[in-house]
Amino acid sequence: MGVTKADLFTAQQNQLATWAKVLGHPARIAILQYMLKENTCICGSLVEELGLAQATISQHLRELKDAGLIKGTVEGTSVCYCIEPKAWARAEAAFAKLFATYTPIDSCC
Repeated sequence: MGVTKADLFTAQQNQLATWAKVLGHPARIAILQYMLKENTCICGSLVEELGLAQATISQHLRELKDAGLIKGTVEGTSVCYCIEPKAWARAEAAFAKLFATYTPIDSCC
């Protein structure tokens, strides 16, 4: 979304859109699912797990980190990543709130 258009929306709408965009790629979903399953910091095992090139995984990790959903720490010559718990909870709550606003109706197009 262009900078000139973001000001038309609330901060919450912009944040939700950022999270939705970063979650819009299956490789990023796979990365997050792996991190959630392992429930520990991940240091380099994603290449073997996902079968993607290191450069590709690095790009997806950067997108997830830029969106705030994961955090990284330098350990020697590598970076280890894990879920950012506070941002994860905010994203979970924001999506739940959005989905909870839907009220089914009997007739619709």
